[in-house]
Amino acid sequence: MITRPLGGVLTKEEIQQFREEGFYVAKGLFKEEVEQLRNHFMQMHAAGPIKGYFHPLTAEEANGDILKQYPRIMHPHRFDDLSMQYMIDPRVMNILADLYGEEPLAAQSMFYFKPPGAKGQALHQDNFYLKVEPGTCIAAWTAVDGADEENGGLFVVPKSNMLDIQCPHRADPAVSFTREEVDVPEGLQAVPVIMEAGDVLFFNGSAIHGSYPNTSADRFRRAFICHYANASATKISGHYKPMYHADGAVVQGMEDNHDGGPCGTEYAVGIH
Repeated sequence: MITRPLGGVLTKEEIQQFREEGFYVAKGLFKEEVEQLRNHFMQMHAAGPIKGYFHPLTAEEANGDILKQYPRIMHPHRFDDLSMQYMIDPRVMNILADLYGEEPLAAQSMFYFKPPGAKGQALHQDNFYLKVEPGTCIAAWTAVDGADEENGGLFVVPKSNMLDIQCPHRADPAVSFTREEVDVPEGLQAVPVIMEAGDVLFFNGSAIHGSYPNTSADRFRRAFICHYANASATKISGHYKPMYHADGAVVQGMEDNHDGGPCGTEYAVGIH
């Protein structure tokens, strides 16, 4: 358990904006470190499969699906020290403490490569998968490359954080690599979040978000993404345990929420 207080880095206005809109961008939070992240995960890709976490296929095996050559890496913090270091980085944990109003607990890490031609991820809500109760998850989405509409940057639906978790319908497999999709509620609109490399987007677990295909000719849209829960939560899907305090200590006593699932269920087996 941590012994020093967390938080105290955001203004009241920034916290209020997050509570009202459902997201907040910390500009340049990892500006100095983003090249290290990019090179680290490209080297990991070049080294090949990691059993249980990363299963890239050859171009021949992928049969034209570039995401099968560059699938996301799931839970790299479980085997990679640098990923753990970034997941519980004090700059991230202090912002999360301000957004939650209490201690954050680290639950998950992922790395998305999203090369040119890759599909997007249909609009969804993260707490549909994490099942944090009571409370919700918050994501910290680090842009490892500049992200915009052309290369498949993230879209969010402001104020959708105020809504309940939707029951998703089936997404279009031509444009999304995950199966679930939710609708944009009447009166709301999905807007692009334009980010520079090193920016970190924080968003609420009920906030509707997703992305569209990378239509650029030669630009990756790599991202390092972590999910967190509030310390007052008592349940989370078992897929996200063990969880960690800001000092790296394992969280004790969190119950499994058996209604949860993996973070996006893919159409094809073998590209988790």
